Parts: sequence; structure tokens; C-alpha cells
Amino acid sequence: MTLSLTLDNRIAHLIVDRPDKRNAFTQAMWEQLPGLIDQAMINPDVRVMILRASQPGAFSAGADIAEFGAGAQDPHWRTKNQAAIRRAMETLARAPKPVIAQIEGDCIGGGCGLSLACDFRIAAPAARFGITPAKLGLVYSLHDTKLLVDLVGPAAAKRILFTAQLIDADQALRIGLIDELADDAAAAAEALAVQIAQVSSHSVRASKAMISRILHGQAKDDAETLAQFSDAFGGPDFAEGVAAFLAKRKAEF
Repeated sequence: MTLSLTLDNRIAHLIVDRPDKRNAFTQAMWEQLPGLIDQAMINPDVRVMILRASQPGAFSAGADIAEFGAGAQDPHWRTKNQAAIRRAMETLARAPKPVIAQIEGDCIGGGCGLSLACDFRIAAPAARFGITPAKLGLVYSLHDTKLLVDLVGPAAAKRILFTAQLIDADQALRIGLIDELADDAAAAAEALAVQIAQVSSHSVRASKAMISRILHGQAKDDAETLAQFSDAFGGPDFAEGVAAFLAKRKAEF
């Protein structure tokens, strides 16, 4: 199985396991990904998810170019492939719970797109990054280009897309393409996941939704955001947080 989902102590791991092909995504993998994401998101035991490779090395080389080249001249296949990739990326980007990309090797093309759709990117020193459709005469999707621009700004996004060059982990950290550079990316991703899992999942999910609204242009409160703020005071997490504070103990959310 090239994609799998495991659960360990409120942390889901979505694992890409195709190391012989540098974890390149086939059409079947793109189609499978949204269902696994949804499984993690609807599971009440899951607080946060880590997206990672099954072993150190390539995070993902992106789309399987051999398969892509074989099917590219078939309009039906292209439409089906585009729809599958779009659904996978949108499902990941809109996941209501936090997602951490654990990157220990090449993160290129669609693989880099997957990392952009996560909330955090933690990379090992050996990681390399690139978005390379310009090497194939192709065009990156608007959805994924927006994710890139939101993260690194227009100038850095243009350099990445216009040159199609790979950049190392140090440069990725400097431009904001990754959030953390760690010798042990697995340990760093796990530590962040544990921190997130320990606080109120209601607060985390509401904050993620609020940030998404802002990134999509909302600048003022509406009835829904005002209600989110107000209703939280009557929720069980607020009651537990206050009780724990007064008792000088750790809250159990």
C-alpha cells in the first residue's frame, strides 16, 4: 500500500510509502489521498496529523512523470488527473485540524504542493525544494500558486516558478518556505504535534478556520465569527480551562 493512515496518542500519521519511485504520486494515490485525510479529520481521537514519508529520503517527487507522460495526450485522462490532484490539494489545505509536513528529502513539484497545503513544514538539512512545471512546459494550478504566494510572497514565488531550480533547506527557511529546520525532523514534528494535541482542540480548529478566512480576504467580523467568539465561553473546554487554572493543574481537554 502506497498511502496509509495510522494513529498514535491523538496524532495521526499519513504515510507515503513508494520510496523506489521517490514517493511520486500516481493517479490512484491522488484519488486515495482525500479519503485518508477525511478519515483523520472525522476521527474524534485525532487532534493533529503529520504527513510524512515512510522512511527518510524523498518526501515526494510530485506527480509520477512516467504515468503523466503516458496519459497526457488523452483529454479524458488529463481531466480526470487534474480533478484528482485538485481535490487532493483542496482537501488537505482545508483540513479542519492542523497538519504538519515532515520533510527529510526531496520535496518537489506536486510534493512541494502537498507541503504548501499543510499548516507547518519541518525539514531536515538534506531536504531540497522545487516547483518545476517550467521544465516541462506546464503551468502550476492557481490554487497551489496562491498557497505558495501566501507563504513566501510574490517575489520569492516568482523566482521559484520562473527558474524551476531546486533550493536547499537553509534557503527554504530564509524565504519562509519551511517553518523549522531540524537535524531530527521526525522528533521536531512529533514535539510540535504533542504541543498542539495538549491544548483545546476547539480553540485550535476555530483559530485555523479564522486564519483561513483572513487569507481569503475577510477583514471584518461577521455573524458567524462573532458567534464563535461568544459561544466559546459556554463550551466545555472553557469550563475545563478555568477550573484547571484555578486549581493550579494542567487542563485535560
